[in-house]
Amino acid sequence: MPNPILKFSPFYFISALLLFITEVLIALFVHDQFIRPYIGDFLVVILIYCFVKSFLDTPVVPTALGVLLFAYTVELLQYFRIVEVLGLQHSRAARIIIGSSFEWLDMLTYTLGILMVIWVEKKQTKVVK
Repeated sequence: MPNPILKFSPFYFISALLLFITEVLIALFVHDQFIRPYIGDFLVVILIYCFVKSFLDTPVVPTALGVLLFAYTVELLQYFRIVEVLGLQHSRAARIIIGSSFEWLDMLTYTLGILMVIWVEKKQTKVVK
């Protein structure tokens, strides 16, 4: 019997792919003090949410909160300099993916990104019904 929680969603997968491309373009070409650090963090939680929803048919709020908890954990690991602890300080990829500096504002941007996810998902549900 197939697992009802495992379900591929082309919509979420394409959304995640487009967000990933956007994140890569920001990382490569935007070197400012607002879009790259804050909009990038805002979008990354939406990207992770869409990626998870690409393969799992799970409720919106628990999934969104799980993604937010994951983002908070990664940010907290930055506070403890996890990249250096793992000996990856010379890896550009590790510094970009994991991050290398803790900022309280990042926690806010993650939270705002997840609030946007929940808001959009709830609006979508009303439109569908």
